[in-house]
Amino acid sequence: MTPNNVIIIGAPRSGTNMLRDVLCQFEGVATWPCDEINYLWRHGNVRHPSDEIPAERATPAVQSYMRKQFEWVAQRYNAHTVVEKTCANSLRVPFVDRAVPDARYVYIYRDGLDTTGSAKLRWQAKLDIPYLLEKVRFVPLTDLPYYGTRYLWSRVYRLFSREKRLAFWGPALDGMPEILERHSLNEVCALQWQRCVENAEAAFTDMPPDRVIRVRYEDFVRDPEAQLKRLLAFLELEVPEEELRRAVAGVSSKSIGKGRASLEEGEVKRLESLIGEALERYGYRG
Repeated sequence: MTPNNVIIIGAPRSGTNMLRDVLCQFEGVATWPCDEINYLWRHGNVRHPSDEIPAERATPAVQSYMRKQFEWVAQRYNAHTVVEKTCANSLRVPFVDRAVPDARYVYIYRDGLDTTGSAKLRWQAKLDIPYLLEKVRFVPLTDLPYYGTRYLWSRVYRLFSREKRLAFWGPALDGMPEILERHSLNEVCALQWQRCVENAEAAFTDMPPDRVIRVRYEDFVRDPEAQLKRLLAFLELEVPEEELRRAVAGVSSKSIGKGRASLEEGEVKRLESLIGEALERYGYRG
């Protein structure tokens, strides 16, 4: 049986993990046993220079491959609904939609300056062996040499980087080498957020309303029960009230403003001048 495919779209540090984990607490809803599957999405396009993969590169072979990946999750976990979350998909929704044409989308967005303060920490993170091993399981064997070389280079780069950052992290934008050369790490994180939300919004503007629902992170964490009810109605999932409350019991609003607070006032102003238009569009300016 073909599963109901649900794809969560959102920039890094926007609550995508939280949303996926909440949904996957319900019976019959499952996902991959790792954080993201960007390795699977890029199979067949592994050497494309960024994560902004054009729709036409979702060839019949890519479509068949991704269909099998979703079916694998459904069969392994006896699931009627498969939930997928890979932040880089924010950059390439038309490609994703062509690869998995029957999917519905949950688009979650958050204050870009909050995500910037949080994402910077991930750029500077130390090696996490258990996390890495979980993801390596889902690297196609033919792509392992390519990713192994890139990962080693990224770790070596961190040892000598003035900002103590990895060579790359998160969604890879078109022109990423130039962006990294010209901008500070905070600016890079802000630009990643901007490109993710702008690409996603452009793709969803023309999509039928029964295929995409927008979720504001701040609204969800402040009133998770009401927001989850709205989301479940969209996904046509019936869940008992008690299970719904249990699913969001660990959701907290404590992170709202935390990333912004980690930025100095002058840095906030510089970032607002850089991505202010996108912040304003989503109601996060000032």
